[in-house]
Amino acid sequence: MERLSLPPGGAAAVDEYVEYRRIVGEDDGGKLFTPEEYEQYKRKILPLRLQNRLYVSWRSPTGMDCKLVGPETLCFCIHRYKQHKTDFETIPQQRPINLPCQVPGCQCQAYCYIPLNGTRPLRCRCKHFSDQHSAAPGSACNACSKCSGFHSCFTCGCGQPAYAHDTVVETKQERLAQGKPVGQDVPYAAMGGLTGFSSLAEGYMRLDDSGIGVSSTEFLDFPNTSMDHPFLKSFQTSSSSQETQKAGTSNQVSSLRRPEEDDMAFFERRYQERIKMEKAAKKKGEAPLPSSTKASQKTGK
Repeated sequence: MERLSLPPGGAAAVDEYVEYRRIVGEDDGGKLFTPEEYEQYKRKILPLRLQNRLYVSWRSPTGMDCKLVGPETLCFCIHRYKQHKTDFETIPQQRPINLPCQVPGCQCQAYCYIPLNGTRPLRCRCKHFSDQHSAAPGSACNACSKCSGFHSCFTCGCGQPAYAHDTVVETKQERLAQGKPVGQDVPYAAMGGLTGFSSLAEGYMRLDDSGIGVSSTEFLDFPNTSMDHPFLKSFQTSSSSQETQKAGTSNQVSSLRRPEEDDMAFFERRYQERIKMEKAAKKKGEAPLPSSTKASQKTGK
């Protein structure tokens, strides 16, 4: 294993380059800006970026953001989101907002997210992959003439087919009006819909909508309902069964007479345990156990 060593000040230089790349993105055309050009770029672009950020998501018919698009997220045209136009001096008024690809020669007129099937592209109903289709409007197949446009029946984790989803581009105000997370204002290029670590997960896996960190105590302690995700309900059932099993096991162990106990000590210990259980039940508002149960516990049966 090779060990990477940096000269004095090398780590700081790497951090500066990473910061530069996150801010500039693809806007330098592959040639680094001079310090003067970099400062001029930041004075011009950063205020626009903070004010006119566009949020991009792949949304299911139920309104769930199944995928929040980030800088490296691929488009149907096989280029990344950061290679599309993402900065606007004035946000367009028409809807949907089109974000054309800026790679020379690419025919993509609007960013369109397409999921992967594992590590492979999706297949169209014509049996050819998505990258075998044209990025031009209509997405005609380049490998056959019978395909009228890309159409995949791939099922998303939310349970809806891929063709029922839409790539949505919206402003901060539009997301806030829907109660969706917007995160914090950042100066970095092509952040799309990313608002925090939780936004990197798929929609059905995000258990909170904050997108900016750890869930609140109120959220974590909120009781499960019939509308919760099946994973949460199954976990609740599993947890409840485990607690019941543990309580039953504890009761069975407690009902056994210990080697050093005589009859009076055993009955006294069981009686005190019963008193504690009754007090705990009263605090919870539960009804006391029937008298037949009390009698059986006093006699050790």
